[in-house]
Amino acid sequence: MQSDKRRKLESSKNVVKPRIFTPFRTIGQTTTDLPFAVGTLGSTFYIATSVGRAFQIYDANTLHLLFVTKGELPTAITALTAHFHYLYAAYGNTIGIFRRGQLEHSIEVAEPIKRLLVFGEYLVGASDETIYVFKKNQGSKYATELYTTIPISSEITGLVHPPTYLNKIVVLTTTGLQIINVHSGKLIYMAELPYTLTTVECAPALDIVAIGTTTGEIILYNLKKGKILRTINTAHSVTSVSFRTDGPAHLVAGHANGTLGFYDLNRKTRIHVVNAHKESHGGVSKAQFLNGQPIIVTNGGDNQLKEFVFDPSLSSNDAVVSPPRHLRSRGGHAAPVTTFQFADEAGHYIISGSADRTVWKFSLRKDAQSQEMSQRAQKRTDGKREGGSKEKFPETISLAIENNRVGEWENVVSAHQGDVVARTWSSQNNRVGRHKLSTIDEGTVKAVAISPCGNFALVGSANGGIGVYNLQSGILRKKYQLHKKTVTGLALDGMNRKMVSCGLDGIVGFYNFSESKYLGKLDLGSPITTMVYHRTSDLFAMALDDLSIVVVDSVTQKVVRVFWGHSNRITSLDFSPDGRWIVSSSLDSTIRTWDIPTGSCIDGMRLPHVTTNVRFSPLGDFLATTHVSKVGISLWTNRAQFRPVSTRNIEEEEFVDVTLCATTAASTLLDGAFDDGGDREKYSNHYESMDQISDDLITLSLGPRSKFTTLLNLDTIKLRNKPKEAPKKPKSAPFFLQLSGSAVGDDASGREGKSAHIGDNVDDGSSESHLQELKPLNGRFESEFTKLLRVCSGTKDYTSFLNFFAQAPPAVTDLEIKSINTVNLTEMTYFIEALTQGYKSNINVDLIEAWMSMLMKNHSDVLHTVEDEACSLALDGWYDAHKGKTEKFDELIKYCSGVINLLTTV
Repeated sequence: MQSDKRRKLESSKNVVKPRIFTPFRTIGQTTTDLPFAVGTLGSTFYIATSVGRAFQIYDANTLHLLFVTKGELPTAITALTAHFHYLYAAYGNTIGIFRRGQLEHSIEVAEPIKRLLVFGEYLVGASDETIYVFKKNQGSKYATELYTTIPISSEITGLVHPPTYLNKIVVLTTTGLQIINVHSGKLIYMAELPYTLTTVECAPALDIVAIGTTTGEIILYNLKKGKILRTINTAHSVTSVSFRTDGPAHLVAGHANGTLGFYDLNRKTRIHVVNAHKESHGGVSKAQFLNGQPIIVTNGGDNQLKEFVFDPSLSSNDAVVSPPRHLRSRGGHAAPVTTFQFADEAGHYIISGSADRTVWKFSLRKDAQSQEMSQRAQKRTDGKREGGSKEKFPETISLAIENNRVGEWENVVSAHQGDVVARTWSSQNNRVGRHKLSTIDEGTVKAVAISPCGNFALVGSANGGIGVYNLQSGILRKKYQLHKKTVTGLALDGMNRKMVSCGLDGIVGFYNFSESKYLGKLDLGSPITTMVYHRTSDLFAMALDDLSIVVVDSVTQKVVRVFWGHSNRITSLDFSPDGRWIVSSSLDSTIRTWDIPTGSCIDGMRLPHVTTNVRFSPLGDFLATTHVSKVGISLWTNRAQFRPVSTRNIEEEEFVDVTLCATTAASTLLDGAFDDGGDREKYSNHYESMDQISDDLITLSLGPRSKFTTLLNLDTIKLRNKPKEAPKKPKSAPFFLQLSGSAVGDDASGREGKSAHIGDNVDDGSSESHLQELKPLNGRFESEFTKLLRVCSGTKDYTSFLNFFAQAPPAVTDLEIKSINTVNLTEMTYFIEALTQGYKSNINVDLIEAWMSMLMKNHSDVLHTVEDEACSLALDGWYDAHKGKTEKFDELIKYCSGVINLLTTV
C-alpha cells in the first residue's frame, strides 16, 4: 500500500516538461493562514509551516530553512502536526507521513481532515463532524491502521490530549467540549458552553484547559470538576491560546485583529499587547510558547512567521514584566507582487513591490538574507525627521535599478500608485532614500528609469511630461514634453547618448540625451503599454494594445520585428541577456518565448494563474515570474544552458500545461544538464549535414579548408620548416656521469662484468643485436592504403577506400602517393580508377582534384611515358569524367559564392 500511494503521488506530479523553462522553486513564500506545527528533537525545536500544496520546515533556533517537500502535493494542506522525526500532513482525503520532507507513507480517509493529533500509539484525524482513530501495527514506526471511527454531533474546532489522561482526547466543538476514550470509542464526558468556541489548549496544571471564543472570552475549564474556573474577557475573537512553561504563569492569546494579548494568571491582569500580524489577512493564526522557553512563535495569513522573547527581568519586583521583544522572523509580501527587478549583476537579490504597500529584498541563495526594506523617513539637514503620515507608501507599480553608483548615493527609483512623486531607495542600506522626485506637470508617476552611469533618474508622468533628475542632489536637470498621454516607458542606451520614451498615444520618441535634442518620433498607431530596452544590442521591445510585440532598433529608428500570437492584453515582457529572445506574458495565461533572429515563437506554456511580470536573471540562468493571487516569486531554470533549443516555430496546440510550484519542484537546477532527451528528436535543431544532397550537385569536402590548402602546398611547407643549420654534436657528459658499475651504484652491472656507459652503443662482435637476431618477414609489408586498393579493385567499388583516404592527414596522403609502386603500374591504375569513380560521384571533388594534382606532380615522368594498357585506359577514363565538369566549374563556384553572400548579409 505504501508503494502504491507513493507512485500515485509521483504520477500526479509528472507533467510534460516545457522545452526551455522548468519550474524550480518559489521565493518569498513562508506560510499561509494554516496553523504551524512544532516538533521536538531532544532539546531542539523545529517549525513546519504550510505554503499551500507543500510545507517548509524551519529550525526554531535560527529560523533557517531545513527541508521542503520534494515536489508538490495533489491538493492544498489542511492540517499539520509533528511527532519527533515525523511530520503528519492532511491534504484532500489523504494523511501523509513525512520524514525530512520525503513522503514515507500515506493513509486514505473518506473525507477531508481538518485537525490532526498524535500521541502514544494513536493518530487522530478529525473532519468537520467525524473522528478517525489510527493505531500502530506491531513493529510499525507510526500509526497507519484504522482503529475506529467516532461521529460528533457538531462541527469540530479543536483536538488536544490532556497529560495523564490515558487513551483520552478532548474534542472541542463550536458549542461545547467532549472527552472521548479512543481505545473504547466511548464518550466519557460532555459539556455545553454558552459561547461559540474556536480553540483549546492544555494548561501546565493538570485537568485544566483554556478555551477561546469568537466573542473574545478565554475560559479556563477544569475537566475533572467539570466547571469554569475563570473567564478572561478580551475585546477580539480568540484564534489561539498557549501557556508559558518556563516559570511565570503567563498566557498568550492570539486574536483575529492581529494582536497578541499576554496575561498574568497569578495577578489576574493583562500585562502586554503586541501587534504581530495584519488584521486584513486574518490576524494571528496560531501563537505558541516553546516548551520550557520564554519564546513565542506566531504565524498568520500575512505570510509572516515570527518569534518573540521575554528577556530576563532586571528588577527584583516580579510585578514588573518587560514586554516581549521581537526576536527573529521570516516572511514576504502579504499580497501579490506588482513589480520586481533583479538588484545585482550576479542575480543574487530581487527587489519587489506589492499590493500590500511593502518593498522587499529577497535573496535567491539564502532565505535568511531576505528582508523588508525600511520606509522610515531620512533625517533632515537639521537632524529632525520629516513629519507626516506613518502609513506605508502606496502600491509600487514600477522599479528601476542601476548599480554603477551603489554605495555613493541611492540606486533604486520607484513609482507608486496615484503618487505624484517617485521615491529613491538604497539597495545597500535596504531603506528609502532622501529624495522625492516630482513630475514636471503635476501628473502621477507612471514610469521611471535610471541612466547606465547611475547619475540621472527619469520620471514619466500620466500627463506626458518627462523629468530628468540628478540622483546625488535630487535637483531637476532636464524636461521633455513630447507625449500627449501617459508615458509608459523610458530608457537610455549604454553610452548615455540616446533616450527613448513611449506612451499611450502610440508615439515612440527619440532624443539626444547629452545635447538635450529631439531626434524624431515613430508612430505605431496603437497605445503602448510597456517597454523594455536591451542596451547591448540597442533594441527595445514594446507591447501594444493591439496584442502585438514590436521590436525597434534605436540606431536606425525603424521597426525590425513584429510578433503576433497573444489573444489578450500583454502584461509583461523581457529580453534574454544575449538579446536573442523575448519572453512575454499575457492575460491569456500563457508565457511565450520569441526568437528575434528568426521571428518565431519557439516555446509556449499555459499556466493556471495569469502571469503579471517576467524577468530574466542577469546571467540568463533563471526566469522569474509573478502571478495573480500568488504572493511569491516563481523561479524557472533555463534548460538552454545545457542543450540546444530549436528555433522551429510552434503552434498553440503544442503549448505545454505547467503547474506552478509552491516551494520547490521535482526538477533541479541542473535539470537540463541531465535531460535524457526524450523530446530532443522532436524539437532539436541540431542538423546533421548530409554527405550529398543530390547526385547531380557537386559536393566539396566537409573537412577544414586548411587540409585542402596543405595538400596543394605540402612541398612549400616542408621547405619552410626545414632546419636552417645542421644539428650539433652534444657535449661530452660530465665526469661523474661517465663512471660505471658499482661506482655509481650499478652493482648488477659490476657483477656481470659489463659496462654501462651513457651514449655508447654496445656491439662487441661476439653477439649480434636483438634486431639482427630477428628473422626476416615472410612477404613484404602492406599498408592500409595498398590493402584497400587491392580489395576494392576486385569489385570495382572504391567507396571504402575513398572514405578512408578522405580522413587521412596530409602527411599520410603525401607519403602514400609518393610510395605508389611505379615499377608495376597495377597499384597506380587502381588509384586512378578510384579517383575517377569518386569524381563521378560528385563527393569530395576538391580533395580528389588535389590528390590527382599530387599524383601528377610526383609521378608525371611515369604517367607521360606509360606503356601499360590498363593504366592508359584508366587515364582516359579520368580525362573523360573531368572534361565535362571543368567547363562549368568556375561558373558554379561564383554562383554559390553569390548566394552565400546574399544570405549572410540579409
